[in-house]
This record gives sequence, C-alpha cells and structure tokens, in this order.
Amino acid sequence: MFTGIIEELGTITSLKTDKENLHITVQANFTSALKIDQSVAHNGVCLTVVSLDDDTYTVTAIKETLDKTNLNTLKEGDVVNLERGMKLGDRLDGHIVQGHVDQIATCTKISEADGSWYFTFNYDPGLSNITIEKGSITVNGVSLTVVNSKKNEFSVAIIPFTYEHTNFNTFAVGTVVNLEFDVIGKYVKRITELG
Repeated sequence: MFTGIIEELGTITSLKTDKENLHITVQANFTSALKIDQSVAHNGVCLTVVSLDDDTYTVTAIKETLDKTNLNTLKEGDVVNLERGMKLGDRLDGHIVQGHVDQIATCTKISEADGSWYFTFNYDPGLSNITIEKGSITVNGVSLTVVNSKKNEFSVAIIPFTYEHTNFNTFAVGTVVNLEFDVIGKYVKRITELG
C-alpha cells in the first residue's frame, strides 16, 4: 500500500531485457534503506526490489506490467517518481494507493495558471474507469484531486512543490502516464454493475 506522496525522484541507470521481462535499475538516495523483496512504487507501479548495489537497486517488470503501464517507454536517464510502501501508524497524507495501475492516459493539454499548472489527460473509456469531480486519482504515482471530470478526460491542478518534486516537470502534450483510479470508487462501480 502507498499514499501517492512521492518521496523522491529516481534516475534510470540501466534497462535489461530478459525474455519478456525488463530489469530496471534505479539510482535513488534511499537505496541504502532498502532491502531485497521490498516494494517500491515507480511512476505508481508497485515493483519488488530484487538486487541492491551501492546507490542503485533493481526491480523486474513482467510482460503484463509492461503491456499495461508506461514502464515500456522508459529510457536510461529518465526520471521516475518513487515511493516506498506505507508504514502502519503513519499519517495518510495522500489517499489509499495500491500500486496497481488501471490503465495509461495521454497528456492532452498543459496550461499555466499564475503560479500553478493544469494538466489534462485523456484515457480509453473502453475499460470503464471513471473519475468524479474532487475525487482522488493517481497519476504516475502522485495522489491528486480531479478537476473538470468528463467521460474519458480529467484535469488536475499542480502546485509548484509538486511540479518541482515529481516528474510532472518533464511532461509535454503527448506524454503517456500511468493512472490508478480511486479504489473505493472502483468497488462501488463494480457493485452497481453487478446490481
């Protein structure tokens, strides 16, 4: 479980394909605090640490993960949002995030708002995911509040701190991001479908 509050940015130092798997090596300041078999969210995707080496660690993404997330677009030198698993007893500053990406979306518009930014994303409505106005959404692992919710489109407002401390500052129109929809909303939607 995660909160969607990004701890730091990591840099991709190596990408190695092994059959249908991708071994991703990341340089991060918190590497010394990690252990083998620990979960870390990378752009919102929960992956398991499989090896450690000084200030880098390696995780493995399987085909299923690569097919459904933006991890298949990574290049060496790219920056990813990182968050270690939530500790029981800590404050839940974001919202409940599982690290299970529901689908990808494309950034369709970025507008500056005199000190903040609005990012608009479009996603495939065929998977039946929904947003609601002022509901929670996770974009590349960042816990955010939905504004301007539409059928297959929504926007989020980004404050300067979030812009500077996440990879939102690398986004352009056309950037592909990972989405995790609110877990409570997903259960409510499923219950009403089964009605």
